[in-house]
Amino acid sequence: MSSLSTHVLNTVSGRPAVGVALRLSGAAGVLFEGQTDADGRCPELKALELEAGAYCLEFEVAAYFRQQGTPLAEPPFLNIVPICFGLGGSGHAHVPLLVAPYAYSTYRGS
Repeated sequence: MSSLSTHVLNTVSGRPAVGVALRLSGAAGVLFEGQTDADGRCPELKALELEAGAYCLEFEVAAYFRQQGTPLAEPPFLNIVPICFGLGGSGHAHVPLLVAPYAYSTYRGS
């Protein structure tokens, strides 16, 4: 079994992105829904025990930036950011999201 964590950073402000709604899906459908805390993390996600397989984290970034008062195009360039990835049989994976209204990046963290 594997565990998973995430961290969302607003690259415009250089601060953690607080209150970003996210969901984790796998072959069985939606496995988790939550939002980031004051540190831009979602500790409840780490409690899941995940089998090897394909997963997708989806982050509702347009709603977050609107909540921050950031002007967005209509429709927004980035609305929901999906990060689809695979997990091996055991260990821990960290999937961070660095996001701005018009760009994002991710990597496999530790």
